[in-house]
Amino acid sequence: MVNLRKAAVIGCGFVGASSAFALMQSGLFSEMVLIDADHDKAEGEALDISHGLPFARPMEIYAGSYDDIADAAVIIVTAGAGQKPGETRLDLVKKNTGIFKSIMPEIAKRHCEGVMLVVANPVDVLTYTAVKYSGMPEERVIGSGTTLDTARLKYLLGQHLDVDPRSVHAFIIGEHGDSEIAAWSSANVSGVPLNDFCDMRGHHEHEAAMREIAEKVKNSAYEIIEKKKATYYGIAMSVVRICEAIVRDEKSILPISSMMHGEYGISGLSLSMPRIVGRGGSEGMVPIHLNEEEQEALRASADVLAGVIRDAVI
Repeated sequence: MVNLRKAAVIGCGFVGASSAFALMQSGLFSEMVLIDADHDKAEGEALDISHGLPFARPMEIYAGSYDDIADAAVIIVTAGAGQKPGETRLDLVKKNTGIFKSIMPEIAKRHCEGVMLVVANPVDVLTYTAVKYSGMPEERVIGSGTTLDTARLKYLLGQHLDVDPRSVHAFIIGEHGDSEIAAWSSANVSGVPLNDFCDMRGHHEHEAAMREIAEKVKNSAYEIIEKKKATYYGIAMSVVRICEAIVRDEKSILPISSMMHGEYGISGLSLSMPRIVGRGGSEGMVPIHLNEEEQEALRASADVLAGVIRDAVI
């Protein structure tokens, strides 16, 4: 039986540890197990985070093994090599698919009934790998996808328009990577079409501004990695947001990575589209409006991922 108050984090590097810390602060779970190939690392992170509990909410945090994941509501997989300066997410694919091919059979043995949330990069390829090797129903295997990219887009639009980014409704879709697409044709600010709102705020060079903002979103991770060698705080907060939607059965719409079955002419791979996220994981795709150019770019992004899957996974 699933324990809705329990999370498991597999991989205790920067992203895994930051996610565990953010989850502790969120109060969403009362039990969290940390698993790493280096058990001492998992123990150290569990101890360090636990020492902050007097300032937070009661929670049991401990280092464990794969046997401890069976009843977890969410299994968060961050294990894998990190992205280095000058390296793309897709450059990580062979190293991290190899790691996943060793982790997923261990998960399969435990017959988990919760939701697996893949966070390691390249997240779309690894989500597909997890579906293929974990034995879990594909709707319960999701990736963090472009949730963080979308947050970056909202943040930059909020700055550009001088409005609360929570009032901005826009998505990055496709690959979490260099072929991602800003879905401008469906973007709005509290129901007002984006270009109309830009005009209201005195911004009239729409095409140039959209190109600049989309490039900034795409290159955000590269900039951060160049300056501080890794990104982890933003993705940790994305993990918390997705976990909230799952354990609270919110039916929230988030741009997660999940398997495609003919939508927009794309099948047999995982990429990021807005989906309803609840206790069952991915509970259906939301068919946002995309113009012809965006649909073509989405299919091109899928082709990039399909080529990587053919070379590294199948």
